[in-house]
Amino acid sequence: LGDVHGGAGEQCMDLLAEITREATDEADADRAAAVVIARWQARSKYLPGFGHRFHTVDPRRDPLLDLVELAVADQVVAGDFLQAARAVERALSTGRTRPVPINIDGCTAVVYGELGFAAPLARGLFVLARSVGILAHAWEESGQGRRNKGPIPPSIQPTHLDGAGSV
Repeated sequence: LGDVHGGAGEQCMDLLAEITREATDEADADRAAAVVIARWQARSKYLPGFGHRFHTVDPRRDPLLDLVELAVADQVVAGDFLQAARAVERALSTGRTRPVPINIDGCTAVVYGELGFAAPLARGLFVLARSVGILAHAWEESGQGRRNKGPIPPSIQPTHLDGAGSV
């Protein structure tokens, strides 16, 4: 866990927060995004939270952002981080044949930002989510009596299992 894996959400929260501070109002989001993106890209071509190595559009994008849109419509959250993220997507897609949409790290940055979390907490929230995921994965494996990653080498086969499938 570091800046590349686990840190992109925090970095994206910083990026989006910078845009929300730069924008004078909702109509100014595109200008603010362009200014902030230029500052970030002067330091690195990488823009955290946008683009995906395997997906043209991250399949988790729309369900998560749709929920944020509903929360904005219900006045549960303000929508500033969502607005900033959409402005970044528009800016990154300008002049390109293939868009550079927000990815899961960017989506979680939007959610955490809208909920009022400070950017440094994003890494901890990432770890919490991964911890729940690995627990569910381990539980699933124990119920199947095998490892999802492949067979257990004979040298480390358990000699006895309790009722739950654990050693």
